[in-house]
Amino acid sequence: MLLFAGGQVTETLSPKVEERQGENCHGVWQVGVGLSAMEKKLAEYKCNTNEAIHLKLVRFPEDLEDDSTTFHPEFSHQVFGDDEVAFGYKGLKILLYYIAGNLSTLFRIDYTSKVNENFDCVEADDVESKIREIIPPGFSRSTDDFVSVLEKEVNFKPFGILLHTYSVHNEEAGGDVKYQIYKADMACPGFREYHERLQTFLMWFIETASFIDVDDERWNYFLVFEKYNKDGATLFATVGYMTVYNYYVYPDKTRPRVSQMLILPPFQGEGHGAQLLETVHRYYMSSPTVLDITAEDPSENYVKLRDFVLVKLCQDLHCFSPEKLKQGFSQDMVTEAQQKLKVNKQHTRRVYEILRLRATDMGNAEQSRSYRLDVKRRLMGPYKKKQRELAKMRRCLRPEELTNQLNQIDINLQHKQLEETFQQLVSDYRRVLERLAQV
Repeated sequence: MLLFAGGQVTETLSPKVEERQGENCHGVWQVGVGLSAMEKKLAEYKCNTNEAIHLKLVRFPEDLEDDSTTFHPEFSHQVFGDDEVAFGYKGLKILLYYIAGNLSTLFRIDYTSKVNENFDCVEADDVESKIREIIPPGFSRSTDDFVSVLEKEVNFKPFGILLHTYSVHNEEAGGDVKYQIYKADMACPGFREYHERLQTFLMWFIETASFIDVDDERWNYFLVFEKYNKDGATLFATVGYMTVYNYYVYPDKTRPRVSQMLILPPFQGEGHGAQLLETVHRYYMSSPTVLDITAEDPSENYVKLRDFVLVKLCQDLHCFSPEKLKQGFSQDMVTEAQQKLKVNKQHTRRVYEILRLRATDMGNAEQSRSYRLDVKRRLMGPYKKKQRELAKMRRCLRPEELTNQLNQIDINLQHKQLEETFQQLVSDYRRVLERLAQV
């Protein structure tokens, strides 16, 4: 049966008919193995919030009615709970439209029917309050007000200092489209308010996102904008951004750590992430006080992006020449990559394995075997560490505890897992090399 608790719908089963008090519904209805007529009607007021939320980057007034410019969240659980459900509405639409450049916002809730209008025993979720917890004040309520703000968009200019300009060919645009990357900080007039609007996208596209403390001066902000023309004027559209925190490293260094990175959905798949990450690396490479660049809890997609960018940067270093690669991983690689490109040892090792794969004839049995053993020796590290720890524990473990630990070390299983990991790595590495060959 279905139970409605706190405006959310959950499922449970009952083998018999009984009366149950809805926790927050202020009413009693009969429930049992099948759904009651009341429950069936109430179930119609359950909406998937990923589908109900309509996001849009608006450049022209006609974009407001153009469904092709609408996109939806990947996640909404941080606002609407793990079920990503809003209860109490039919035809629910949560409109969050942003002016493409300065991200001034239109927020409106539309629906065809609300449960309060038809039932006395239940109340709809307070959707507006949930959204207002993450979007800053000052948004428009009406389309007319929003269009009035849009007309002033010509005055918007990117924040901070220009670091990099590049172009991407776009068939629909009929040629190359220009993009710019800027570094900004909270001292830039208007940037704090802009960032408050920008960071709301994190809740919809990063699964464990949180807002940062913008009063901490150790944050750096990197922004990507598209340049476009409107009625003869040059305007800018927000493409994406990255936040980087500068950790102190004793005695006189810093370690920039990428915290958040997001390319907005309308621009994904066009190479902007790689342009942004490479620009950020080049920015920090010029600083003698930077030790290396890392990332906070990187996603699988970020790791793949980082692989591509770091291999692109490192491939021309002397220590990564084909002759050096075939001699194996060396301290010279670690030193040169760290000093010149601010790449740490762990990431340098991964770059080495990718570039050595490119320099290896995998059709040659001897070269293939040498490469496979080299990578697998690294992958064996965690297994060997566990064996060393077990050897130290033998004296203090009871016989049954020692047996349990030994049972966890199944050599055949380890070999199978090792081979699967190796094959997956090679597959990932090949994709990096294929992308690199297209540059």
